[in-house]
Amino acid sequence: MIASAKQNLNLTLKVWRQANPSAPGRFETYELKGISPDVSFLEMLDILNQQLIMQGEEAVAFDHDCREGICGTCGVMINGQAHGPENETTTCQLHMRKFKTGDTIVIEPWRARAFPVVRDLVVDRTAFDRVIQAGGYVSINAGNAPDANSVPIPKTMQDKAMDAAACIGCGACVAACKNASAMLFVSAKVSHLAHLPQGQPERPQRVMAMVSKMDQEGFGGCTNTGECEAACPAGVKLSNIALLNREYIKAMLTADETASSDE
Repeated sequence: MIASAKQNLNLTLKVWRQANPSAPGRFETYELKGISPDVSFLEMLDILNQQLIMQGEEAVAFDHDCREGICGTCGVMINGQAHGPENETTTCQLHMRKFKTGDTIVIEPWRARAFPVVRDLVVDRTAFDRVIQAGGYVSINAGNAPDANSVPIPKTMQDKAMDAAACIGCGACVAACKNASAMLFVSAKVSHLAHLPQGQPERPQRVMAMVSKMDQEGFGGCTNTGECEAACPAGVKLSNIALLNREYIKAMLTADETASSDE
């Protein structure tokens, strides 16, 4: 049996356009015809920009880098969903076969006070960088790569650390949360090192500094709705937030003891 040819897509795009952070934004409507279902969402935006440039119009600004789903640079709201309709998939890895001809696709930037719009679909996510910087460094001199099994770490701990380290810092969790909470992101960064021996010396200071910086940057509190986990393209779990809360309480209770030992 010969499979039927894939149908190219004719689409209507409603794209957020905003010239700069202080300019008023608006949706502009564009028509795209003959889009292959095999191209990625970002490649579809490339085609749109090529069309706009040929017409003498300004191209749509959007973030992109590796286009392999690992750098966390890309990310837009697609029909109200962070990174679009496919679970655990970044915008760059989303393919147009997930849509059908005649669809109207609404494309917006992340919406969060801590992620101000820079231009069109580009937002400033350096608040994440400042939260990570607040966590400080690991003081243990790792030196050369150790021999295998020279630092015994239980398999369950390894798995939990690796699962948390999968966070790519794209900001989808913040964009999906109605309170623009960064708890899933911060919890992933805290959990990663909390499960490993290399992260123990600064463990209490790290969680307190990162939570404090998260609040200073204007992220909201956790809403307990689970939208962050549903939107995360890396599959980071809510259980990390539970660990973050335990780590923070423990650090608060032992703050005096930790300060005395440092003197």
